[in-house]
Amino acid sequence: MALQVYNYLTRRKEVFQPIHEGFVGMYVCGPTVYGHAHIGHAKVYITFDIVHRYLEYLGYRVRYVQNITDVGHLTDDADEGEDKVARQARRERLEPMEIAEFYTRSYFEDMDALNVLRPDISPRASGHIPEQIELAQLLIEKGYAYVSNGSVFFSVRSWPSYGKLSGRNLDELEEGARLAVNPDKRDPRDFAVWRAAKPGHIMRWKSPWGEGFPGWHAECSVMAMKYLGLPFDIHGGGLENIFPHNESEIAQSEAAYGKEFARYWILNNMVTVNGVKMGKSLGNFTTIKDALARHSAMTLRFFILSSHYRSTTDFTAEALDSAARGYERLIGPVRLTREKLRHTESDGEVDAAFAEVIRRHREQFVAAMDDDFNTPQALAVLFDFGREVNTLLNSDRMVTRATLEAIDTLYRALGGAVLGLIPDKLPTSAEGGLEVQLIELIIRLRAEARARKDWATADAIRAELAKLGIVLEDRPEGTTWRMTQ
Repeated sequence: MALQVYNYLTRRKEVFQPIHEGFVGMYVCGPTVYGHAHIGHAKVYITFDIVHRYLEYLGYRVRYVQNITDVGHLTDDADEGEDKVARQARRERLEPMEIAEFYTRSYFEDMDALNVLRPDISPRASGHIPEQIELAQLLIEKGYAYVSNGSVFFSVRSWPSYGKLSGRNLDELEEGARLAVNPDKRDPRDFAVWRAAKPGHIMRWKSPWGEGFPGWHAECSVMAMKYLGLPFDIHGGGLENIFPHNESEIAQSEAAYGKEFARYWILNNMVTVNGVKMGKSLGNFTTIKDALARHSAMTLRFFILSSHYRSTTDFTAEALDSAARGYERLIGPVRLTREKLRHTESDGEVDAAFAEVIRRHREQFVAAMDDDFNTPQALAVLFDFGREVNTLLNSDRMVTRATLEAIDTLYRALGGAVLGLIPDKLPTSAEGGLEVQLIELIIRLRAEARARKDWATADAIRAELAKLGIVLEDRPEGTTWRMTQ
């Protein structure tokens, strides 16, 4: 089965066929850097980290471009005030570029902690002002944009296919237009490619139309064009930005450059809190840094991957606690395998029967990922494989080193390289979150009871942990533990 992706441009799953054989160009809308990243950002960028990783697993060379919006932006109905970066700069009494630099570093710290691979190119909006001015000039020359009081607006009426991504038509846009519109626009549906800077606006650049700054959508168009060419394979981002941002990107790009913009539109659904969208504007967000203070990075990553990227993900304390337990169940057999490897020197071939188990689960995992990056199903395959591993390693059968290495190789490839959940070095109790630390503290207390020959206490601890789904296994090299499946 070939990789199939859900394309929001056609509203159906399609077999993925890159434009250039063996190469995939992917552009993903990056963060606006005026505050610390939150869990909603974690879902977006873990989602496209998975896309990136799986495409490379399939053998493609991927050029991943993800912009940094350090100019900030105004939405098209926010015609007054400052952009987000400049507004935060006033609050903190810093230069706008100090704000952008501080929160850009914060963003990458969070992504590194979550084991999100860095994009190949992370271009900044402020570094591409000439290209954004050139885009506006091209649109004016071709009759798709007009100048009004120092701003440049794209004429939506001039582009009949506007709405092809979001499914909105011009009549619906007209009915939904606000009554109080920017008087500089000829049509309330038009959007800014370049904005005139009002007095006191901090971030401003010289242009043929006076001092101003780019419109919200311009940066993505010019940076995708510059680093990937047109058309490119995948445009990614959050579903909440399908209109007006992504819609406007397509219109201005295809109008200006006369080429198809992006072939596949992959958009992830939102994170909610009690059913309400998580966002800074709503004040119901949890930053990644705050979440990492209470949970391990792999717990957060496991939480995100436990729901399909096109489904909403409801963020609750209970869900995070469940994810912590789930992650420990996932890596329990990995710990056991690697512990066995450290103490096994037996020669021999890979066990033939278990080689078939490995082959079957690899195929099932690939089938799940080929189905539009179905990470919940891929995790289910790894859990099923873990049960097989536990059964084998807890049996009386002799297990060769080659078999253990084959098991570990599968975990490193599928759980590690593809899902980014199983590191080459598993976290110690000090790194594994509060739950792991408590379990290992209890195991140490039990070991002390056994050393005193207090078998009643040791057995009681084992029994109580078993009730919680934690199985202890006493071995010559020490006690190991795992979560039941």
